[in-house]
Amino acid sequence: MEIGILFGAMLLAMAIGFPVALSMAVGVLSYVFVVGNIPLTVIFQRMISGANSFPLLAIPLFIFAGNVMNTGGMTTRIFRFARSLIGFIPGGLAHVNIVASAIFAGMSGSAVADVCGLGLIEVKAMREAGFEDSFSAAITATASTLSPIIPPSIAAVIYAVMTDQSVGDMFMAGVLPGITMALFMMITVFFIARRRNFPRDPRSSGADIWVSFKGAILGVLTPAIILIGIYGGIFTPTEAAAAACVYALVVCGLVYRELTAKDIPRILIESAESSAVIMFIICVASSFSWVIIRENYPRIIGEFLSSLNLGLNVMWLLIIGIYLVLGCFLESIAIIMITVPIIFPVVVKMGIHPVHFGIVMLVDLMIGLITPPVGVCLYAVSNVANAPMEKVVKELIPFFITLIICDLLLAYLPQITLWLPSLMR
Repeated sequence: MEIGILFGAMLLAMAIGFPVALSMAVGVLSYVFVVGNIPLTVIFQRMISGANSFPLLAIPLFIFAGNVMNTGGMTTRIFRFARSLIGFIPGGLAHVNIVASAIFAGMSGSAVADVCGLGLIEVKAMREAGFEDSFSAAITATASTLSPIIPPSIAAVIYAVMTDQSVGDMFMAGVLPGITMALFMMITVFFIARRRNFPRDPRSSGADIWVSFKGAILGVLTPAIILIGIYGGIFTPTEAAAAACVYALVVCGLVYRELTAKDIPRILIESAESSAVIMFIICVASSFSWVIIRENYPRIIGEFLSSLNLGLNVMWLLIIGIYLVLGCFLESIAIIMITVPIIFPVVVKMGIHPVHFGIVMLVDLMIGLITPPVGVCLYAVSNVANAPMEKVVKELIPFFITLIICDLLLAYLPQITLWLPSLMR
């Protein structure tokens, strides 16, 4: 009865039009008032304890670093380098879009930052080259899903904190899956480009590639600095995020000289706003998860799934299906906070490695970012490209299929995810 109040009130608030975080808060408060013997102070304590984690400090720092790089010209140089390198392949700038997003993913950790920063450059260049806006928006949205998979990743930090996993392992585990996703996207673009005769750039000379590489090398080195610093024992993941901020300020302000003192207040405000939204979701979702645990639902669901005697292969299909559906309606961080306390004990009992499960789950949730009706990146890129939503969704269909195939591959071949963390250990 009480758990029905929790979810019923949340769904009703969402139907009215409340944001997801506020809808969860409505559900929790309704539960507290119905049960009657829970002081409100307990809920607030749970909210505060959910955000009281040193590794979570990495979130605002990575957001700030990504905003600095967007403003300071680093993204422009990365796009120019990717274009000189592979712009001649059939599909041209569509491939450049994917490669540039993969590189930028190693600096920001946020799909929305990719769309709103690098996406502006990508869509404009593709429009000038003769691509339809709807396709440009579709490939930009698809490529943005790489940002939370390739390290650093804000979502990976949250999952690692919740499940007591190594943030460094989660970062390293995302490298090969991210590269796999990018390759699958490029193969899809190649066949679409051949069929629709998309434009491509003339092949760049070695000198042009070298010049663009020299301009982009400081940005390309960012993910390497972060990962080497973490695994070399130089700093923790949170300290790595702080180092990324300092590095971005030095490169963009002193080397590129495109970041000025006047830009800093605006970047700080934008970063604070984005961080506040994420941390509010974490706080509210922490209290929501506490209610679910209090009602003993992780054990109940675990026993129910165990009674079904599902094999590992069927369990993976069930997990992927659940997260694909949830991703269509809820924000990814909220999904992690709500479902992990329920699902995580089940997958561990089934013998699934926690890091492997985390990466597959993140890929599912990233597909949700470009899936209507609540695809955050889908709406953002449609606005950036000024393209009708229905046309963008139509162009996205081949990429949906590609990403789901890739997700299944990652689920059933755990070596892709676990090889690098085991090698580093």
